Amino acid sequence: MWKVALLLIFTLVTVPVVCFYYDEPLSYLQSEALLTLLWVYGIASLLCFLVSTITDNYSQVDKLWSIMPIPYLWILADYSDYNYRMVLMAILVTIWGVRLTLNFARRGGYSIKFWTGEEDYRWSILRAKPGFEQKWKWILFNLIFISAYQMGLVLLTTLPALRVLGTYGDLGLVDGLLAILILGFIYIEYLADQQQYDYQTEKYKQRSEGSLEPFYQVGFVHTGLWAYMRHPNYMAEQAVWIVFYFFSVIATGHWINWTITGGLLLVLLFRGSSDFSESISEEKYPEYKRYMKTVGRFLPFKGAYKRP
Repeated sequence: MWKVALLLIFTLVTVPVVCFYYDEPLSYLQSEALLTLLWVYGIASLLCFLVSTITDNYSQVDKLWSIMPIPYLWILADYSDYNYRMVLMAILVTIWGVRLTLNFARRGGYSIKFWTGEEDYRWSILRAKPGFEQKWKWILFNLIFISAYQMGLVLLTTLPALRVLGTYGDLGLVDGLLAILILGFIYIEYLADQQQYDYQTEKYKQRSEGSLEPFYQVGFVHTGLWAYMRHPNYMAEQAVWIVFYFFSVIATGHWINWTITGGLLLVLLFRGSSDFSESISEEKYPEYKRYMKTVGRFLPFKGAYKRP
């Protein structure tokens, strides 16, 4: 895991720098706005590290994952004097963030005592793996990867809006098409999360009552969108930010700019995250290996899953 984390961190630092070198330099307005965003990012990352270390709950970044893009976008909208395209982008990110935050909240992610709340089960499993025997190693991992890297990635995915800042032009048909695509992927993400929530809620309810139907004995959601993709929610999440990048293409007229790295790094993160989640599911659920062979990870190309 250390090797993967260090590779991601190296990529997070070097790829934007290299792309930035070959891209158009930032304007004074863009530089000023970026500095403001970096201050917000730095404070949020430090708070996540301190709170998680003190409380031993390492889902502090998870709590902010869906929240931080909203102020980032409205800060940029303010710098743009509420340019129509920037406002549209801010509204879309707000819709995305509110939906994801509500989904995280109903799963117990938040609490009145903000430093508590349900911790992602994968962190405890990861802490028990070789390489983290000494506490200082986990603290370092928390500082570098969980707090700094993941919060940095959240910021980087929103930075296509920074390239829009200072550009002018009326909203057009392509803006509308991108907005429709993003809303469509948000709906897919909502549908996938709802299907998973319904399945897991009923499974645990029946388990507590001592009688589990065969459908829920499988252990993992495997119908609806999940019959065609193993991670439809992850697919939609990645797609939202990849499509979001194209607002910067419209504004600048350049197909490639340095802010593309946010979407690319998000794809790498979800690849690693899904690998780790699936390694856990393989151990917990006997049927999961056949499910993996039958159903595509992020795309519905293999076919539909059918229970034996």
